[in-house]
Amino acid sequence: MRRTRILAAVLALAAGLLAGSPPALAADGTAKAALAADTYTWKNARIDGGGFVPGIVFNRKEKNLAYARTDIGGAYRWQESSKTWTPLLDSVGWDDWGHTGVVSLASDSVDPNKVYAAVGTYTNSWDPKNGAVMRSSDRGASWQTANLPFKLGGNMPGRGMGERLAIDPNKNSVLYLGAPSGKGLWRSTDSGATWAQVTNFPNVGNYQQDPSDTSGYASDNQGIVWVTFDESTGTSGNATKSIYVGVADLQNSVYRSTDAGATWSRVAGQPTGYLAHKGVLDAVNGYLYLAYSDKGGPYDGGKGQLWRYATATGTWTNISPVAEADTYYGFSGLTLDRQKPGTVMATAYSSWWPDTQIFRSTDSGGTWTRAWDYTSYPNRANRFTMDVSSSPWLTWGANPSPPEQTPKLGWMTESLEIDPFNSNRMMYGTGATIYGTENLTNWDSGSQFTIRPMVQGLEETAVNDLASPPTGAPLLSALGDVGGFRHTDLTKVPSMMFTSPNFTTTTSLDFAETNPNTVVRVGNLDSGPHVAFSTDNGANWFAGSDPSGVSGGGTVAAAADGSRFVWSPDGTGVQYTTGFGSSWSASAGIPAGAIVESDRVDPKTFYGFKSGKFYVSSDGGATFTASAASGLPAGDSVRFKALPGVKGDVWLAGGASDGAYGLWHSTDSGASWTKLAGVDQADTVGFGKAATGASYQTLYTSAKIGGVRGIFRSTDKGANWTRINDDAHQWGWTGAAITGDPRVYGRVYVSTNGRGVVYGDSSAGDSGGGGGGGDPTDPTPTGACAVTYKITNQWTGGFQADVQVSNTGSTAWTGWSLGWTFPNGQTIGQLWNAEYTQSGSAVTARNVGWNGNVAAGSSVGFGFTGSWSGTNGKPTAFTVGDQSCTVS
Repeated sequence: MRRTRILAAVLALAAGLLAGSPPALAADGTAKAALAADTYTWKNARIDGGGFVPGIVFNRKEKNLAYARTDIGGAYRWQESSKTWTPLLDSVGWDDWGHTGVVSLASDSVDPNKVYAAVGTYTNSWDPKNGAVMRSSDRGASWQTANLPFKLGGNMPGRGMGERLAIDPNKNSVLYLGAPSGKGLWRSTDSGATWAQVTNFPNVGNYQQDPSDTSGYASDNQGIVWVTFDESTGTSGNATKSIYVGVADLQNSVYRSTDAGATWSRVAGQPTGYLAHKGVLDAVNGYLYLAYSDKGGPYDGGKGQLWRYATATGTWTNISPVAEADTYYGFSGLTLDRQKPGTVMATAYSSWWPDTQIFRSTDSGGTWTRAWDYTSYPNRANRFTMDVSSSPWLTWGANPSPPEQTPKLGWMTESLEIDPFNSNRMMYGTGATIYGTENLTNWDSGSQFTIRPMVQGLEETAVNDLASPPTGAPLLSALGDVGGFRHTDLTKVPSMMFTSPNFTTTTSLDFAETNPNTVVRVGNLDSGPHVAFSTDNGANWFAGSDPSGVSGGGTVAAAADGSRFVWSPDGTGVQYTTGFGSSWSASAGIPAGAIVESDRVDPKTFYGFKSGKFYVSSDGGATFTASAASGLPAGDSVRFKALPGVKGDVWLAGGASDGAYGLWHSTDSGASWTKLAGVDQADTVGFGKAATGASYQTLYTSAKIGGVRGIFRSTDKGANWTRINDDAHQWGWTGAAITGDPRVYGRVYVSTNGRGVVYGDSSAGDSGGGGGGGDPTDPTPTGACAVTYKITNQWTGGFQADVQVSNTGSTAWTGWSLGWTFPNGQTIGQLWNAEYTQSGSAVTARNVGWNGNVAAGSSVGFGFTGSWSGTNGKPTAFTVGDQSCTVS
């Protein structure tokens, strides 16, 4: 199911999307892009889950402290008070987008404030940068990064094995990291700041999913896949002596050191012919449990076994709950009940049909029971009930025949963890969500336990396209793996994804501008149609027919009135139809693979782009003519959109750093283009409601302007730009799609590649204007101001706070400094989106270059982490320059 997410990330790298606006002329006639700043509130359009969760990690010292890792969508921390997940890697920027792939997590059980993440998305050329180990001393609120001399693969084959990153439970300054690609075992002795290879480790691994894969994806050596310490062989402050390491080698999968890593040897007597996906150690009873599969996962695996190794005697015992001959899956998810160490659980991670299986033993693997059993085939008896009312789309709208059920217990269940402080709580990851229970021990008493999604706040979809119609639902989305959703309320999980048909991935969608009830989407499906239509704004769908040769969704455009459609599918050339796609005809004059869009006024005008050429059709897509315009991006990393309400007004964004790259505007249907000076790079473009007093719709883009990467807004056709995100909210790669909301000024919907649909609202509201220019070195303002100081997270000895400063005066600020005094001697540790100095309890925060300009009625924000003891009171007085601010 999630293979498409690989393509999403590759396309994210190879097919950036673009945005535009016209230049403002300075007094000397040169074009200028003036930057301002606004403070936005960012949220997710709730889907809850949507992707593979390969790792869940509980802290062994502190109750209710848990983390989850995703393959392309970052890491999360559990918030017990709200039963939700908090994202931790939204600060990852455009250039480091690969750091959103998390191959391993480690939570420090000596100092629970510390957490580590091994990051990097691909080990082949798809991710141009090496991996890194990120470390945090404030539970992921802020990070420091140690770059590695090799790549890591959060979205590579084998990513469900682990954990590859581990902290010595007795001496927490020592960490180990298992590397892929033959790079071996690595160690840090300074709490993750620096790393060195353990050169005497004897085996770098040799398992490849598919050695013949020339892309380097399936042919990568999966390497060293987990590290486990036997904490009973060390004392506090001294390195643990016994360390077990799992290696991706079918004949030699487990190694051990008994001298704190000085020497290593293959563990004698171990099973062969399998990969050890997990190694979990019960130090109380002296057992190392191992979950084996014949493949690396997370999709494959046809045979498996479970084994128990007695650490004191070296005795191996096959404790498999099913005879190998009866398995059609491998084992991976593996956990112990730390309150009752003889209780062990494991998953059949690759049992796709009819369902996954979970096994439980209360006698150290001597006997097992299953989550479900057959009564008389195909009927099942379940030890569980499932309640997906909080995420009803998890049924997939399916109505399967027994023995399949909906919702499924899961698939790709490589992470499984019992809360070390609570025998009743278990969580496990699937290819679409995190499921969990809080009455697990009902399993042993013979009554049913209840499984529910435990995933709120964890948003892990890859977004391909977005649309915000002027009427009906405010948001329609095209997503990888789960197809897409119609959001009538952004704060609630939709009841179902798009169905009839269910595309595994929706690649493009569009609505008729003057008839928004008419919607079209195209996508990928292993067998079945690749195009679907709706006449009720996306609430219900029916399939169209495919032209011959179609192999994938491609892009699609709806005429302004919904009377016809143009489709550029994978596998064949551009096609057009009148009505709802009962038959298609080939378009002439436009190459296969072109990106297509429609004019938002003239129902017979359509546009296309391919390899530097812009194409126009005035006869409903039957024929296209290439524009004579030159200077557009030569490649196909382009996105363009036509402006609603104005015929022939088109904006185009895209390019590459080795050629034309930026934002272009045409007012004559692409016959001629003006490139916006001051916009260094642009990758998406979209439109939203115009500001009060503005005559042109608001522009939005994911771009680099004034040397700064971010999400930008312009209310004056690109003469001035306001950066509306900040360094804490970057979400890696945001180049697939962007759109404003035609009904709410300032609201923007942003695509991410793994963090779902993010939407932002301006804290300043509709103040009009483009945000103004100005020199950030001008004197500090003295006008009226207001401040909001909010503690967003607090833990023993530490906290995180957000500060919003509003210009409530009548003139713009062209530089600012904010002063305050902490009431309880708090100390700032790290601050972002401003510069600061602290002397005793007195703090001064000053603007950085890009956020010095604050229009009247607008605001700017920054955040920081700090330390406290005793009490953590809020400052009660703030000043901007010599002006006291009102405080809320």
